[in-house]
Amino acid sequence: MAHFKVEDLSISFGGLKAVNGVSFNVTKNSIFSIIGPNGSGKTTIFNLISGIYKPDSGSVILEGENLIGYLPDKIARRGVARTFQNIELFTNATVMDNLMLGRHIHMKTGIWSGATMWGRRSRTAREEIANREIVEGIVDFLELQSVRDQFVANLPYGKRKLVELGRALALEPTILLLDEPSAGMNTEEKEDLNIWIKDIQEDYRVTILLIEHDMNMIMGISDRIFAMNQGEKIVEGTPDEVQRHPQVIEAYLGEEE
Repeated sequence: MAHFKVEDLSISFGGLKAVNGVSFNVTKNSIFSIIGPNGSGKTTIFNLISGIYKPDSGSVILEGENLIGYLPDKIARRGVARTFQNIELFTNATVMDNLMLGRHIHMKTGIWSGATMWGRRSRTAREEIANREIVEGIVDFLELQSVRDQFVANLPYGKRKLVELGRALALEPTILLLDEPSAGMNTEEKEDLNIWIKDIQEDYRVTILLIEHDMNMIMGISDRIFAMNQGEKIVEGTPDEVQRHPQVIEAYLGEEE
């Protein structure tokens, strides 16, 4: 049963259909990858799902609720977290500070949280400890212990990518959108990332939507693949079905030329 689905999603920019009537279902706790040449509409779909763009038509449904029209922050509160092609971190803050920022939607302390100032402080302290414990677990999981107190600006690119992944995990998402997570990584970092993505699926029980150009990675970890070109679906199926499809082969050979 699909717990996340996109139905007949379309958006145009200046008369050009960037996404045209795209529909797909994603089963819970699966890895669903979207592939296609540059400019085929992949990131636009992520922008529609996460509320950055509003579609001309269509629905984005999570657990029966249509997310269209919600602001990005509300969509995040519904359990949709995201990483970006271009890393979006606070470079003049530490790794721990960036990960703690991922907890912001779970910070419940407010003006009515205690009858007295002491009550509020005590509640705030407990909440801080609980949130720090979750972040410490992510630091251990992604093996970021050695850089936890370093400023993000001082980290190599591959480590920054991991910090962004960690911040998305700190939101405790049910849906995780990963946009080109291996871009800029070396071979060893990519191999580690493969393992982490599978571990996130298995240990955190997260449904993952993945955009990625590394076909070895896509074919190795995806449960299902959605191939598109020029804003439209070419084929959807298992990795084996998709990589044999003539239009997928043509689209990728065309890009290489």
